[in-house]
Amino acid sequence: MNNSKSDFTQGNILSKLIPFMMPILGALLLQAAYGAVDLLVVGRFGTTEGLSAVSTGSQVLNLVTFVITQFSMGITVLIARYIGEKKQDRIGAVIGGTTIAFAIIAAVLFVVMIALAHPISVLMQAPKEAVNMTATYVRICGGGIFFIVAYNVLAAIFRGLGDSKSPLVFVAVACAVNIVGDLIFVAVFDMDAAGAAIATVLAQAVSVMLALVMLLKRKQIFTISRSDFNINEQCRRAFKIGLPLALQEFLTQLSFLALCAFVNKLGLEASSGYGVACKIVNFAMLIPSSLMQSMASFVSQNVGAGKEKRAKQAMFCGIGVGLVIGLAVFMLVLFKGDMLTGIFTTDKAVIQKGYDYLRGFALEAIVTAVLFSMIGYFNGHDQTLWVMIQGLAQTLLVRLPLAYYMSIQPDASLTKIGFAAPSATIVGIILNVIFYIWYNHRQEKSNQLL
Repeated sequence: MNNSKSDFTQGNILSKLIPFMMPILGALLLQAAYGAVDLLVVGRFGTTEGLSAVSTGSQVLNLVTFVITQFSMGITVLIARYIGEKKQDRIGAVIGGTTIAFAIIAAVLFVVMIALAHPISVLMQAPKEAVNMTATYVRICGGGIFFIVAYNVLAAIFRGLGDSKSPLVFVAVACAVNIVGDLIFVAVFDMDAAGAAIATVLAQAVSVMLALVMLLKRKQIFTISRSDFNINEQCRRAFKIGLPLALQEFLTQLSFLALCAFVNKLGLEASSGYGVACKIVNFAMLIPSSLMQSMASFVSQNVGAGKEKRAKQAMFCGIGVGLVIGLAVFMLVLFKGDMLTGIFTTDKAVIQKGYDYLRGFALEAIVTAVLFSMIGYFNGHDQTLWVMIQGLAQTLLVRLPLAYYMSIQPDASLTKIGFAAPSATIVGIILNVIFYIWYNHRQEKSNQLL
């Protein structure tokens, strides 16, 4: 590892943040491409039922993946903190302990997703014609859940070490495998949604194998022994950081599953159109998501080194970068959304339904850049309990009630349902600004007493 590049405690913030953020963005982009390619290939070579099945099934998979990603944030923050504090001898216990814990989590998810695939699909209110296909998609992805969990743990370790480039490499290879797999299983063997699920699992398996090889071959700044592989103190500390984030993400993703169920009530075309729109939404959210992940590592390392002022400057720098790019994404989604949805399907009704949702959602591309930079800052300070509280407030008090209300109106439209997301985010920004002022005032008083 190049220590000068992975040392975030000195040098120009923008010149350190952007190079660290870009590979994370690239990796997220390729991860989003998994689902996008699935929809694209099924939309072109499969059936409308298959398209709906991938749309609904991928919402379930997103729930699992995003929760695991947030849970593993504790690994990233803790490793970065120990690097900043020059306590690299504790990193081995972090990795060993969390490996055992996440293996247990993966085993539980394996049983749940395979055994309850059909009830989950019914609960999601998948259109009647697509229930069986949706259950098959969920069941196959459940069979490969160990690879999905392992990838996220490995990526968290790399990010904590200040290395965001290596995950980009193995995700790029996996994405290529997924594209080839989709074309073979869906276009050639006509396996529809099941083929897309198989391709996704194979791609994740390849990414994990490659990540392990790259981690084992490189020169490390830490050592790890067999005794580190237990539920130790460092594992508990990482989970203390990650658990509130995982719980918040779980409930947030449940709200999106509920939203998917609301939309499914509007019919097969609305369900497929919403699924297509969600893939575009995933891409639109990549900049804020990469900012949040980068910010957590960046801030945590500076907090460990006692450089609080630099941590604050990093947050405002991230907000500025996010707003510039978010404005461009907003314009593209708002005015060219039909062109974007048309990439995934040739069905004109589905294209229009997808565009309807995007028009309501578009503002989210701007406001999320502010929110996620602040969340990354608080994650880097171990204030994950607050991050959970504000996230739940957005989800349970704004996004979900507003989306439900819009969906039951006589003139219900995907545009009105889509506007629930930016409405909740704006409330989240207000809450975080208030907490930021309070938190820094408390820190200043604490410093004065020392």
